[in-house]
Amino acid sequence: MKLEGRMVGPWVGECREAWLSIQSSLSARKLALDLCGVAFVDESGLDLLREIYRTTHAEMLTNSPLTRHFAERAMAPPADYKKGD
Repeated sequence: MKLEGRMVGPWVGECREAWLSIQSSLSARKLALDLCGVAFVDESGLDLLREIYRTTHAEMLTNSPLTRHFAERAMAPPADYKKGD
């Protein structure tokens, strides 16, 4: 699943709809979540990334310190992150 741009506001809802539409078709296949084109993630976007990761343990594809930061925050156990971190 390739994400691009800003994961904010209505785009988070659109991403959630896309995620829900492919979730059931994954079966035993592992999801790859391509964050290389993501420029910004707000708290609701991060919550969605966390939900996807917790559900699938998706492979997070990154290409910069920024996208790696998004992936690390999404994969962190709940005790390891705080709102606004």
